[in-house]
Amino acid sequence: WTSMDIVALKQAIYNHTYDVLNTLKQNGVTPEWVQIGNETDNGLLWPTGQLSLTGGPANYAVLINSGYDAAKAVNSAIKVVVHVSNGFDNALFRWNFDALKNNGGKWDVIGMSVYPDAVYSNYLNNLLLNMNDMITRYSKPVMISEVGMDVNNSAGCKAMLTDLMTRSASLGQNCLGVFYWEPEAYYPWKNYNKGAFDSTGKPTLAMDAFLLN
Repeated sequence: WTSMDIVALKQAIYNHTYDVLNTLKQNGVTPEWVQIGNETDNGLLWPTGQLSLTGGPANYAVLINSGYDAAKAVNSAIKVVVHVSNGFDNALFRWNFDALKNNGGKWDVIGMSVYPDAVYSNYLNNLLLNMNDMITRYSKPVMISEVGMDVNNSAGCKAMLTDLMTRSASLGQNCLGVFYWEPEAYYPWKNYNKGAFDSTGKPTLAMDAFLLN
C-alpha cells in the first residue's frame, strides 16, 4: 500500500476489512467486536495517517471511519474498537480521541493496553482515572484490550489482575472486559516475558485471577 494516496488507502481498508469479516460471517462467525488497527497511538498507515503530521488527524479519521463503515456493512451490531496503548496515559488518550472526534471519527469502544511493573498500584490508579475520563468525555465504554506482566512474577501478576478486574467491574457496563495479551506465550518464547505460561507450557498462577472473576 506504500504507493497509495488517502483515497486509495480508504478504499483498501474498506475492502480488506469487509473481505475478512464477510468471509468469517459466511463461515458462521460474526465477531462481537472489531478493532481497526492496533495501538494506534500516533495514527496508522504512516505517514498518511500519522497523527503528529500536518493533515494526519483528518486522514486518521478517514481511515478509521473506512474500517468502521466496512464492519457495519457486514453486520451493524458489530462494535468497533479504537485501541491505544498505555491506558494510564490520559494525555495520550485525549490527544488521540480528540483528534478523531474533531475530524468526524467514528468508534463504539475505547480499547486500552496496560503492562504494569511489579509495583502496579500507580499504573492502575491512573488507568481507572483515565477510564472514567474516557467514558465521561466521549460517552463510550472502555475495554482492556491487552494486559500483561512479568511471567516470573506470577503471584504478583495474579494480584494485579484481580485488582484490575475489581476496578473494571466498578464501572459496570461501561467496561466490557479484560483480555490478557498472549497468555500462552510460554517463557522464554522469542524472549517475550509477559505471557502467563511457564517454560513447561503450563499456565502460571496468574491465570487463576480469571477463575475468581
